[in-house]
Amino acid sequence: MKKRQIINLCVLVLAVVAIVVLAITMRTAPEGADTPYYATFMSLVPPMIAIGLALVTKEVFSSLFVGVLAGALFAADFKPVATLDIVVGDGLVSAVADTAGIFAFLVILGAIVVLLNKAGGSKAFGKWAETHVKTRVGALLATFALGVMIFVDDYFNCLTVGSVMRPVCDTHKVSRSKLAYMIDATAAPVCMIAPVSSWAAAVSEHVADGEGLKYFIKAIPYNFYSLLTIVFVIAITLMSFDYGKMSGVEFKALNGDLGSIDGAEGEDAPAEAGRARVYDLIVPIAVLIVSCVVALMYVGGFFTAGDYQWKLIDAFGNTDATVGLPLGSLVALIITMGYFMARRLISFKESMEALPKGFAAMVPAILILTLATALKNTTRLLGSDIFVENLLADAGALKLFLPAIIFVIACFLAFATGTSWGTFGILIPIVSAAFGGLGSEIAVIGMSACLAGAVCGDHCSPISDTTIMASAGAQCNHVEHVSTQLPYALTVAGVSFVCYILAGVLQSVGLYWWVSLPIGIALMIGTLFGIRFVLAKKAAKVEA
Repeated sequence: MKKRQIINLCVLVLAVVAIVVLAITMRTAPEGADTPYYATFMSLVPPMIAIGLALVTKEVFSSLFVGVLAGALFAADFKPVATLDIVVGDGLVSAVADTAGIFAFLVILGAIVVLLNKAGGSKAFGKWAETHVKTRVGALLATFALGVMIFVDDYFNCLTVGSVMRPVCDTHKVSRSKLAYMIDATAAPVCMIAPVSSWAAAVSEHVADGEGLKYFIKAIPYNFYSLLTIVFVIAITLMSFDYGKMSGVEFKALNGDLGSIDGAEGEDAPAEAGRARVYDLIVPIAVLIVSCVVALMYVGGFFTAGDYQWKLIDAFGNTDATVGLPLGSLVALIITMGYFMARRLISFKESMEALPKGFAAMVPAILILTLATALKNTTRLLGSDIFVENLLADAGALKLFLPAIIFVIACFLAFATGTSWGTFGILIPIVSAAFGGLGSEIAVIGMSACLAGAVCGDHCSPISDTTIMASAGAQCNHVEHVSTQLPYALTVAGVSFVCYILAGVLQSVGLYWWVSLPIGIALMIGTLFGIRFVLAKKAAKVEA
């Protein structure tokens, strides 16, 4: 065995021992609970173990499985047979059932990407970009712009932007880690401020009296993390500097090491353009976007008779992305196959070969998503939502500072569980109850803090499905994506936390988002200038 593998094995063994010791010392036995760890701090320990192991060992699959096993052990109170039942039934089987629609979407999207590469559309677009996108800054801004335009769904955003912009960013020596960050930063943050998106629909489900969309829109100007992430991306791109681990990765990229996954560029690398033209990439992507939007509307009942169902917003509020996205992508796949065969760019046999290749390309992402979902399922069995609700109730006396507290709690919960939707699903009813409804300005700020914290924690978490999709879209090593993105996400999170303190205080004197948001933007840009100044000063000392 290699030295690294031995170290990883030792870390995993120590983690299992630590789980047992911690569990023995943390038994609190709540009254009426099936397990002595229900609704205690221990309910968040399994995902914390998985995250810690992933960052230390760089082995995502084994780390996630240890997390699932830890959650099952706690839920079964260390009974062997019951533990296996939970790992298989409540964990893995439920995970596959819950995410089967997304799996289908990933496989179909993978097949479309293979078709685009095989037909030469990606190569043709790359050649066009070489003459129109002259600089690395231009390539990054083009990636950002495309990410903002695809705001309907974060999964759709991650994989589509990745497949289209990879060749362009490769040409200008942008690292896969930087591309993955650009994708991730324009996925969930953009979807969370788009009224017509699967995220807006998910938020609306958790607000009483059918007023979810109304309060979602009112909360947008206070969604500091999402808005400041956009400011951060534009500013750091125009300022042309990086910090943290990203700076080292970008330096390697300038010297030719882009950091792509081993073998990812093999037989499915873009073919020579040949007779393909730029529109051979644009047409399939446009068809994919239109068909997915129409499918989401269809699943939401937009085309069903009745005045209510004909409302666009209501249709998105009632839709199910796990059904709509596979349906839309399947239609797009069929049309794309027909289009390329009509253009005589690929044969029918080559079109059929794209299906298993697309599946193979998405196997790592599917495995990670399965294990991450299984971990979330076992965490719910331990009552993590009840534990967080109790924490938030204890902080209710600090009303003006409650939005900032909610932001931190939402960050931590989303980071530990890897789910934005699950986080705001837990917290929105609690926030509403804490403020006596959402009618007041401070309550709207509190709701926005919940949504922003959910995105932030999801953005930082290595077990987040969106983070996993961003890695898949950029064909970047997943752990490297997380470690290079973390300093950037934490910088925006720190400024957002200050903004929520200011927003809570300012609203008490009648000053609302039009004051707190500009202050937040100024703080964000000022922070970046401060970081660049410190780095320049440190570099000057080294040279001296």
